[in-house]
Amino acid sequence: MLEELAQIRDEALSAIAGAQHFSDLEKVRIQYLGRKGSLTSLLRGLGTLPMDIRPEAGRQANLLKLELEEGIRKRNEEIKAQEREELGKGRRIDISLPGWPLSLGSLHPLTLVFREIIEVFSHLGFEIAEGPEVELDYYNFEALNLHKDHPARDMQDTFYISDEVLLRTHTSPVQIRIMENHQPPLRIIAPGRVYRRDDDISHTPMFHQVEGFLVDEGVSFADLKGILEIFVRQVFDKEAKVRFRPSYFPFTEPSAEVDIACMICKGSGCRSCSQKGWLEILGSGMIHPALLERVGYDSERWTGYAFGMGVERMAMLKYGIDDIRLFFENDLRFLRQLQGI
Repeated sequence: MLEELAQIRDEALSAIAGAQHFSDLEKVRIQYLGRKGSLTSLLRGLGTLPMDIRPEAGRQANLLKLELEEGIRKRNEEIKAQEREELGKGRRIDISLPGWPLSLGSLHPLTLVFREIIEVFSHLGFEIAEGPEVELDYYNFEALNLHKDHPARDMQDTFYISDEVLLRTHTSPVQIRIMENHQPPLRIIAPGRVYRRDDDISHTPMFHQVEGFLVDEGVSFADLKGILEIFVRQVFDKEAKVRFRPSYFPFTEPSAEVDIACMICKGSGCRSCSQKGWLEILGSGMIHPALLERVGYDSERWTGYAFGMGVERMAMLKYGIDDIRLFFENDLRFLRQLQGI
């Protein structure tokens, strides 16, 4: 038994000393200390030895096990040191050289425009409200004067979950939900995601809108024009020209679409504005009296205005982007062009 231990010791220490890689050391460990290793098998056979030599054989075997484990550990450290030395050969660090630049991330352009819109209206006294993206047909359409047979429903191109449940097509339902549960005066903006079955260079199935409305005594269309002109000149250009075009929305009366003079041609007409000199940015109008009465407001006492805008549309105009899909493709080349703008 003692002779076998001595032989295992000589062979194992020689193999440890000759190991050049971590994989070599692992093979040595398995060969001698593994579950089926030479020394492990010898330790398991101690019970078959005569009683007079069993204690000494057991002591010598355990000492050898500790010796081999320590030898493997030391050789492991030596191999690590050798690898570090090899890695450093021929390399010199010149501390006078500039460091490698790090590629820093930035906020998405939609996030920047979203925050800018919210900031402008927050400074004008508007509070932020949110509503569900999975909405009831009543709030998305009927409460906004879009009844079951209303032709304007076709313009929404809606994702229906059931006959009465859908993905909201605009953030206007938040207006009804707020007015149902709060009394005037109200000054609210409702930013959020909306969904329509559109997909081309100017539409995506999911996009972002900001709805805003104000209800108080003596509110007029002049108040709406004033607030929107302030907003446009804050977001785009202090000298931006703004115009209001008569339009139609079921939930406002009178209604108007808001245009700004093309920022590329300054209103003279170019390809970007289809030679019109103007670019549409949002829809607006005075809240329809039927909406006020539906939520229990006295339409003779309270009046209000509402407006809604697409955040992607605003970003496209602000940054001169001609394809809305670029915002969602996560192309770093595109996003880096807008860093710092």
